[in-house]
Amino acid sequence: MRLILVDLDGTLLDPPSSERRFIRHLAGQRVLGARQWLAAGGFFLRWTPRFGRAVGRKNKAYLSGLAASEVARAAQAFVAAELLPRLRPVMLERLRRHAAAGDALVLLTGAPGFIAAPVARHIGARWCAAEPVLREGRYTARPPRRHPLGAEKLALAGALARAARVDLRQCVAYADSGDDIPLLRAVGRAVAVAPDRRLAREAIRRGWEVLRPEPRAGWGKRILETDV
Repeated sequence: MRLILVDLDGTLLDPPSSERRFIRHLAGQRVLGARQWLAAGGFFLRWTPRFGRAVGRKNKAYLSGLAASEVARAAQAFVAAELLPRLRPVMLERLRRHAAAGDALVLLTGAPGFIAAPVARHIGARWCAAEPVLREGRYTARPPRRHPLGAEKLALAGALARAARVDLRQCVAYADSGDDIPLLRAVGRAVAVAPDRRLAREAIRRGWEVLRPEPRAGWGKRILETDV
């Protein structure tokens, strides 16, 4: 058995990111109010010195004060309607073949867990995602307690491999961003999917496979039925 580590945004899904789409969805449903917008703005002011260019992806303060149960219900409906139909068919087919070969699929993403979980269930995968901070069942404006990004993503991948009793060097990873280079260097097989410039250069230099799916906004299919 191998672990197949697959990213969500830019890999399984065309840009823009799933979380950005979800924020627009919440705004359209008038779930977000002054408290959430002010908290999100304040996050940039407080945390940019620490997180630098990653501050936007660390910013979960738009959830501040919202009940986790409410967000989960909204996310499940949003994912079903807006994300699952737009998953890249070429990636779904790849994952179908991995599952058929007995590999274990893991969705390893910086998107929040309430988005990752329904996607993972759809493709027959486990998931490891960003974990915003909760207090008494409601989200806070704090940075996420867990966030698979860069070095932390590599560390989480290593923990997943150890838990599965497999060598990370026997795993496969699919990703799109230069931020994923540490993980891709560590696995046995790296696949760059619609890579950004930094990852494209690294993939060419190291001889990694490069997939360049055509942007697609049409309907996808649920082709994975096996739980992993």
